[in-house]
Amino acid sequence: MKIDVMVATEAHLNFVPQINDEIDAAAKQRGTGIARRTDEYIADKIKSGKAIIAVNRNEFVGFCYIESWGHDEFVANSGLIVRPQYRGMGVAKRIKQAAFELSRKRFPNAKLFGLTTGEAVMRINTELGYEPVTFAKLTDDERFWAGCQSCVNYDVLQRTNMTKCLCTGMIYDPKKVAARKEAAKAAAKKEGWFSRLFGK
Repeated sequence: MKIDVMVATEAHLNFVPQINDEIDAAAKQRGTGIARRTDEYIADKIKSGKAIIAVNRNEFVGFCYIESWGHDEFVANSGLIVRPQYRGMGVAKRIKQAAFELSRKRFPNAKLFGLTTGEAVMRINTELGYEPVTFAKLTDDERFWAGCQSCVNYDVLQRTNMTKCLCTGMIYDPKKVAARKEAAKAAAKKEGWFSRLFGK
């Protein structure tokens, strides 16, 4: 077995129906989460270089796509799926990492965000530097929230006036992450200075 994770190309368009079926099956199994997209929507993500795919030779393994919102102020990694027989092998983490890197490369100043009900995805997001936030801190782009309409829990989102649902909102803010790194660097430098001064 050799699982490769890469930016999807037009050579992977034949997997589109299977990708959508897997997303749908996972949503039904959980009873929450991932809203179904059209095959055309998934194909467009692949054609525009905004999708990550995992394959085992010529077999589809997993998938994720990126989408920008609010005039590129926000970017979401969505539709993360790994076929059941390939779960527990670290494939989701590799796909998520690749989607994160693609998002940072294409939209370096954007805040990355996502909605998830999956504990594994929350752990991966946390490792990448995401933090849980209220929905108010996510994009207010109506097109994004319209994508939730095909989710079985859309009525919950409506009843709470789009402020909460069964999903957890998570965000990676590059400015905050950079500020934290600078603060940590300054603290380490200060500690080193004290150590040299006092011989500790």
